[in-house]
Amino acid sequence: MKNQNGGLANIRVKPDSYECTITTDIAVFGYLDGKLKILLTKRSLANYKSHWLLPGGTMDADETVEECAKKTLFVLTGLENIRCEYIKLYSALNRHPIKRVVTASFCALIQPEKHPLVLTDNVESLEWFSMDDLPTHIAFDHTHLINDAYNFLKENLEDKLHFGELLPKQFTLSELQVLYETIFEVKVDKRNFRKRIMQINLITNTRKKKRGVKGGPFLFEYKRPH
Repeated sequence: MKNQNGGLANIRVKPDSYECTITTDIAVFGYLDGKLKILLTKRSLANYKSHWLLPGGTMDADETVEECAKKTLFVLTGLENIRCEYIKLYSALNRHPIKRVVTASFCALIQPEKHPLVLTDNVESLEWFSMDDLPTHIAFDHTHLINDAYNFLKENLEDKLHFGELLPKQFTLSELQVLYETIFEVKVDKRNFRKRIMQINLITNTRKKKRGVKGGPFLFEYKRPH
């Protein structure tokens, strides 16, 4: 640890303070073909050619990290109006080979089929990867960021994050249970799951029934918090 002597002189903002670059990296999760997937990009980076990484970019002097995250998603993927939830800050000294880089990471949930991706000149490839089948070559410390984002998703699925963003507008309780089992990688008891999911008061019964399914299960909708 750096010498902590020096008192207030070491912690005050000074005009000649060292410069570091602030970036945002966004873990975009989608539920596709019955699997939880994450969106990764492949870019022409000198130090990490043919490597995959999270969508990420630098923050300009006139924007916040939240604005930077949304800007970055649009520039690299074409995604617009996506809700991004802050995860944490990464400030290890050797994160980037060129200079000191501090990153604010974010998490976003979408339905891939409703959000077509746009491949821009800045990106070689955009691809959805299953969380249980990530590519071998991942740039920088993004494997660590991905794992942290996955844990954040599991810990905040009913709090900071809106699980309804992963599902169609209307869904059955069975479909919701499968989503939970996929994310948490466990089998849950049907009766206990339904009792608990109704108690947290995040879904509402439309009283409509799903057609073409045996038993005609009711369709539910996610109640977006105010």
